[in-house]
Amino acid sequence: MASRAKKTKKAEEVAPPPVVSEDAKGLKKEPKPEYEFGGPIGAVGITISLPLVIYMLYFGCASPKQCISSLPDATRLPSLLFDGLSRGLSEGGDVKLWSWHATGVVFAWAALHFILYMVLPGTVAQGVVLRDGSRLNYFMNGHLAFWLCLTVFAFIPAFVNQKPHPLASLYDHYLEYITGSMALSLVISVYCYAASFKRGELLAVGGKTGNVLYDFFIGRPLNPRIGNLDLKVACELRPGLIGWTLLNLGMAAKQMDNQGYVSAPMACVNAFQALYVWDALYQEQAILTTMDVTTDGFGFMLAFGDLSWVPFTYSLQARILVENDPGLSSLGLAGIAALNMLGYTVFRGANSEKDAFRRDPDSQDVAHLQFLNTKRGTKLLISGWWGLARKINYTGDWMMGLAWCLTCGGATPLAYFYAIYFAVLLVHRSFRDDHMCAVKYGDDWGKYKAKVPAVFIPGVF
Repeated sequence: MASRAKKTKKAEEVAPPPVVSEDAKGLKKEPKPEYEFGGPIGAVGITISLPLVIYMLYFGCASPKQCISSLPDATRLPSLLFDGLSRGLSEGGDVKLWSWHATGVVFAWAALHFILYMVLPGTVAQGVVLRDGSRLNYFMNGHLAFWLCLTVFAFIPAFVNQKPHPLASLYDHYLEYITGSMALSLVISVYCYAASFKRGELLAVGGKTGNVLYDFFIGRPLNPRIGNLDLKVACELRPGLIGWTLLNLGMAAKQMDNQGYVSAPMACVNAFQALYVWDALYQEQAILTTMDVTTDGFGFMLAFGDLSWVPFTYSLQARILVENDPGLSSLGLAGIAALNMLGYTVFRGANSEKDAFRRDPDSQDVAHLQFLNTKRGTKLLISGWWGLARKINYTGDWMMGLAWCLTCGGATPLAYFYAIYFAVLLVHRSFRDDHMCAVKYGDDWGKYKAKVPAVFIPGVF
């Protein structure tokens, strides 16, 4: 997943362009698509299993009495999932999986962000040069959308003196919003797949295998658009990430209704994750060179990751903290905050250094950095942050994620799902990128790896 996830998403990974070979006459040939994620069988398995994982995380801690309290207790997760879905699907059940109201709110939320993408003031940035030689324009106004939405949907309602607080309904109807987001992901995925067959649509290399199930999952269209609305970029950071922030605030509002105060761990996880979302939107233009935008098609994988996976798995810690007190000391919270800020320093420092070097390698800000020249003409950094490890930004990203999980202390092992999942995701993405770079740079990639041998942790791994 991305997001990537998300995403989420997001690890700012620079994507190498597809390698284009030449035939005997010197004419350029389209690169051949390759199966990833286990091919069609893996794509079907992921499409089915990821929604079940989100539901399982919900039912695994639907209330303090039902919350998984230990690793041995986690063996109950499948039965809790089955029981919860059965009650939700049965007539008259006490679990409400779906409501037209919640689904309407989710669709209206996405529509709002599509409109804001089109109408808010901001810069217009060009994307990378595509395989057909074109460059697309993108509206970069996500930072303004972030503050506008927080003002309208969070800051103004904060002064409403009523119980239950309006934002607390996000906790009360959380499960219905999960299902609504999945419906939205499916609708957008089906639309993008169907629209990709119109003449002249540029397709993602990996999404034109001809296998319907795989192409639907991995994404067939590279840049699906409705007029000037770029669906991929509009979904990448806005509805899911800003929605995640509002969900967290809704969890805090619910805790305030229940207990009369917002706990320190709840305040911390809200602050840590709001910083992460703000940073992603403030640096929004950086996504235009990520693998998600330049290489991957927009199918179920990205749509589901952006609109369902990110908001409803990343808000897990805040939801757990509504009714679970981890009993953390002030010293413990200070240590967690220090870990989060250290991770943010590594993450932002590495990505800012990379972006500055990419924009102007002759700038005084990056003149001290050493680099390796390649036969392709690309310069690969071998000093500074990027001399420490090839994916040092991933390391900082994961450290922040671990800090979020630690705010829940020992309340439930489910709180650590994000750190475990994200570690697997980042390792997978690093192997994927390493393969593509080996094809792109040839022998130069081996020379680069010899100079920067560490992947994540200098001198260790």
